[in-house]
Amino acid sequence: MRIMVTGAAGFIGTNYVYRLLKTDAERIVCYDALTYAGCLANLDEARKDRRVLFVKGDVADAQRVDSVIREEEVDTIVHFAAESHVDRSIEHPEVFLQTNIMGTHALLEACRVRPVRRLHLVSTDEVYGDLPLDRPDLRFTEASPLRPSSPYSASKASADLLALSYHRTYSLPITVSRCTNNYGPYQVDEKLIPKMISLAMRDEELPLYGSGDFVRDWLHVDDHCSAIDLIIKKGRNGEVYNVGANNEWKNIDLVRLILKELNRPESLITYARDRPGHDRRYAIDSTKIRKELGWVPRVEFRQGIRDTVEWYLKAKVK
Repeated sequence: MRIMVTGAAGFIGTNYVYRLLKTDAERIVCYDALTYAGCLANLDEARKDRRVLFVKGDVADAQRVDSVIREEEVDTIVHFAAESHVDRSIEHPEVFLQTNIMGTHALLEACRVRPVRRLHLVSTDEVYGDLPLDRPDLRFTEASPLRPSSPYSASKASADLLALSYHRTYSLPITVSRCTNNYGPYQVDEKLIPKMISLAMRDEELPLYGSGDFVRDWLHVDDHCSAIDLIIKKGRNGEVYNVGANNEWKNIDLVRLILKELNRPESLITYARDRPGHDRRYAIDSTKIRKELGWVPRVEFRQGIRDTVEWYLKAKVK
């Protein structure tokens, strides 16, 4: 396998690259624009491996993308590269349209000219919109309508539909995964878990939107990467796979857990004015990937949080 990982210096991309190093992949092309969310230092150890090539480039640069795929004889692409922060999308939606939609289009066009075995698009459960807090029985399936709430999720939904249309129209070998909230090492500090860890370590206030009652399903990044591997190896072209852990936590309870792990007082928690269009609850049904591909999450959440806190503590000391 000669694989190209877009967004390789970002959170999930980095973790996936380190997973690939444990396989017999012949070539691992790490492609990243190194914006605020990408950190080249994340890949320092990976780049010591002779199979790894780092290429700095914008995924929306069609000419650059095409030349890398051609020159490196890429046969598999895992597309993580995306603008992914909801607050930023509210302030600057045009950036999200450029990267998330036009970046996906550049990859699709390159694969139309130079066929690959598989192009896998890593999406998000946020394309489905949200669910009411008082209906814990409801979950989104792959057949649920797309009802994105923010410019971010709308751009991801657009990318999903564009990719699936290229499968239908041009018979490209496309798969899409829609995953719940990830946590683990290498995540940028603006995301909820690393942000709260960093603030608590400095004994600063931990601001939560609204009342803190919004619910998210949390999945360790290693479990997400294992799901992607299975989809690439066994998934059916043109299919969407939901990836979730059925591990729902209120934001306030999650922050309390982090404070407990760091031995910090709950008095650090404060409440901020809610953001526009804030989704209340995310929950997806991952029966399809479990039954078809045999995937199950392995990381127990409390242990995963403990390990994640420990990783950030060590990272801050370096």
